[in-house]
Amino acid sequence: MNTLNMPDLGTTSTSSNPLPPLDSTTAANGPGTALVLGATGGVGGSVARRLRDAGWTVRALRRGMAVDQELRDGIHWQCGDAMNREDVMSAAQGCDVIVHAVNPPGYQRWNELVLPMLDNTIAAATAQRATVVLPGTVYNFGSDALPEPREHSPQRPITRKGAIRVEMERRLQHGAERGAFRVIILRAGDFFGPGAANSWFSQCLVAPGKPVTKIQQPGRAGVGHQWAYLPDVAETMKRLIERRADLPAFARLHFDGHWDASGTRMADTVRRVVLQRTGRSPRMTRFPWWVLPLGAPFVTLLREMAEMRYLWREPLHLCDTALRQVLGRDGVPHTGWEAAVEASLEFLGCLPVAMPASPTSAASAATPAAPAAPAKQPLPLPH
Repeated sequence: MNTLNMPDLGTTSTSSNPLPPLDSTTAANGPGTALVLGATGGVGGSVARRLRDAGWTVRALRRGMAVDQELRDGIHWQCGDAMNREDVMSAAQGCDVIVHAVNPPGYQRWNELVLPMLDNTIAAATAQRATVVLPGTVYNFGSDALPEPREHSPQRPITRKGAIRVEMERRLQHGAERGAFRVIILRAGDFFGPGAANSWFSQCLVAPGKPVTKIQQPGRAGVGHQWAYLPDVAETMKRLIERRADLPAFARLHFDGHWDASGTRMADTVRRVVLQRTGRSPRMTRFPWWVLPLGAPFVTLLREMAEMRYLWREPLHLCDTALRQVLGRDGVPHTGWEAAVEASLEFLGCLPVAMPASPTSAASAATPAAPAAPAKQPLPLPH
């Protein structure tokens, strides 16, 4: 196996039972078989399509299918539930990678369902000696780690979801350090872009399915905020999966993405894109934070949004130095601000999909860094 002079990737100790080297033919250079849990969601679906397009055999679980198995859009769907260990173990047979991007149905009962689902993934990864890939979150960190938490920064969350996410990473690290499987965690900020239907961008800044007449700004000027364009995140995960043979057994990396240093760049970019496309400039308004405590006792989503307010009051910037060292200077994809925001608004149905007038104009209008988006239809959002 080829090795690199690796940066600090968040590993705190060395396994006493290291995994055998991965076969360089299949692990480092060629596609294999991946199980994506959560492939009907934004992150899981985006990663599944990236792996499929790169030649991987991609399997996915879905509840309530009319048939036991179905090949659709190049993905092998199996009827099953991530809460059922037998379903996960069966789907993972022969898999090199398990992408754990699954959330509880309707984002409800997190404290009851999230860790049991992860334990099923851990059991399957242990049986297959596979690599577990987890999308990491910024709410693992409390205020003591801000403004620039690193891969090794202490994780002292101040929210309920944050505490669960910390425990998820602890269990994965424990398994990797005892030599049961490998782990890649890519931590990113708030998602936006095609596929990111449940996000601050879609639930706060703009209203899905409607023209943008106003932009609600949850943050304040001078307080930076960390955003992540979902197609860029998915492509980065795919590239890390392709390099997993060169990574340590437990690799935790930060994704810089779109850092809004001023706290107003995202909202300003939305307004500029809408003005360019429609000739109308949306008005800026403040997000009504005062409403959340009133509804929090009755609506789980409002309570969780209120808990995350600290990330809009204090800057949190993820440094991607280690990621760039792993993937190379030009190896981390980054779509320009305006192209990313325009694709996001089209996906949400806030702008009509721009159609090129001719093949020539289509080629000139294409944005090389922006990956192909899924169907740009607004998805139902929790209320």
